[in-house]
Amino acid sequence: MNVNPFLQKYYENEPPSGPKKQTQFKPNSNPISPTPKGVEQKSDAGSQRSDICLLPSVFCLLSMAMSEKSIFAIIIGLLFHIQAFAADWPQWRGPNRDGVWREKGIVQKFEDRQLPIRWRVKIANGYSGPTVAKGRVYVTDRLTSPAEVERIHCFDAMTGERIWSHTYECKYKKVGYPNGPRAAVNINEGRAYSLGTMGHLFCLNAAKGNVLWSKDLYTEYKIRMPIWGIAASPLLEKGLVIVQIGGRDNACLVAFDKVTGEEKWRTLGDRASYSAPLIIEQAGKRVLVCWTGDSVAGLDPMTGKLHWQHPFTPSKMVLNIATPVFENGYLFVSGFYDGSLLLKVNPDKLAVEKVWRRKGANERNTDSLHCCISTAVLQGDYIYGVDSYGELRCLDMKTGDRIWESLDAVPKDRWYNIHLIRHEDKIWMFNERGELIISRLSPAGFHEISRTKLIEPTKGQLNQRGGVCWTHPAFAYKHIYIRNDEELVCAYLSVKK
Repeated sequence: MNVNPFLQKYYENEPPSGPKKQTQFKPNSNPISPTPKGVEQKSDAGSQRSDICLLPSVFCLLSMAMSEKSIFAIIIGLLFHIQAFAADWPQWRGPNRDGVWREKGIVQKFEDRQLPIRWRVKIANGYSGPTVAKGRVYVTDRLTSPAEVERIHCFDAMTGERIWSHTYECKYKKVGYPNGPRAAVNINEGRAYSLGTMGHLFCLNAAKGNVLWSKDLYTEYKIRMPIWGIAASPLLEKGLVIVQIGGRDNACLVAFDKVTGEEKWRTLGDRASYSAPLIIEQAGKRVLVCWTGDSVAGLDPMTGKLHWQHPFTPSKMVLNIATPVFENGYLFVSGFYDGSLLLKVNPDKLAVEKVWRRKGANERNTDSLHCCISTAVLQGDYIYGVDSYGELRCLDMKTGDRIWESLDAVPKDRWYNIHLIRHEDKIWMFNERGELIISRLSPAGFHEISRTKLIEPTKGQLNQRGGVCWTHPAFAYKHIYIRNDEELVCAYLSVKK
């Protein structure tokens, strides 16, 4: 393919050596910029820039005589520009929130045991996965000294150069595993939506970082704070931003006008879970699906009206983290303590029917599948997922019966995690040891094609087994973006021509 020279940086076979020299940082110091005493909500936009685009190139072309060739060049350039940004990863689990990576021209096998890093930049602690849109990468973190703050960062996707950071005071109250923010930033129509651990919701200019509006949801909605804080990434639907927060007075789910921040609706008296909501198509309508702390519910995303609800009452505590999976008319959820539930989504009316529910004696003696952090994959007539102690399993989707189990992707231990991403006919895995695996999953078993090291585990997320990396990666522009408690890194994944 003839690549437009202005987009060559997205497709080149040999990535550049990396970003400009990064600011040195010392342990327990701010790796981006010092936090002033008595922090107030503000943006550091010292390195602001306008939207990454082809405007300089277009202006150059326009300065030429407007011949047919010039006009053709402009059109082709813009088409390639659109194509490049169509490869964005702008929200939790990708463009469609379904854990599918759709780019072409990706490597089939790794050449080295350590994946070469294109760039790396220092950040601080947090669980939130990066998101990528219009040439920028977004991620959040936390500092505890000299003040307790959460931060929202924006970096150049190709160089790692910092574009802006926004810092705000955030004291954690009764939050277990206080390592940092959980929810991925959602980028939509030039705005960045970030939801912090204590319920700070921000809408920022995605290019410049200035705050357009913000809300302290913990105070305003009297959140019944989950043990591990607010974790579900915001969902954008038409003119709304929808969050799961577990507020009092029927405010488990709340929708705001995405431009003004005005509340549009609130619904359900359920407790909040850590599971991100999603949109499905059912009976000719768009339906908001949310797995709360007490049920799986389907709602009208524009009004909050309840269409259907199926109970999922926790036996011990709310530990619903995985995102619901919708595939071929089936909806699947799976939790650490309470096992799995498969629902049949009626294609003709707004209703669901239970296919099966499977639950073991406890999280050690599991039946079917007890997912913790990882979201399962539904593929054909089978379900693939990671059980409570890292066991990679295949289930018969019709019954929930186990077909096979493997401990080849990760060792066995409590909460061991693998993020599963579908790409063409393969499953890409990112495990908590910081390894990237290309595999095929079938009823015959787990087939590992290739494995490489991407990033080191760190102890902030879990101070056990030498640390972990529980963050979900982002895949965009034929690159992978991933973070731990010390750095955000980018690696190149394009086939070499």
